[in-house]
Amino acid sequence: MKKRMLDYLRLMEETDFDSMPPEKLREAKKDLLLQIGFFQHERLIHLIVTVLFALLTFMALGLALTGDNVYTFILVGALLILLIPYIKHYYLLENGTQKLYTYYDKILEIEKTE
Repeated sequence: MKKRMLDYLRLMEETDFDSMPPEKLREAKKDLLLQIGFFQHERLIHLIVTVLFALLTFMALGLALTGDNVYTFILVGALLILLIPYIKHYYLLENGTQKLYTYYDKILEIEKTE
């Protein structure tokens, strides 16, 4: 999903919406809305997974601090190692989707002036 998001953002940056004919602009807007929908769905799923991992991490940390089992500290470490990539990926999805909203707004502004 990371590659798809970065490739699509690059495509949007290289697209000159101002010089597009109205029919191509409508097609670009329709495709952009479809892609935004895909990325929003992916973003929601990753938000749920990230929050669950964070809750598990804090629950394991609480268990590790109140107990005396060394394996709970290993569990906390493993969960933290997994949590960091989840947060990075969610950050990419969130910011990429927000950037796609700006391209959509740009298309709407161009359509208003036509």
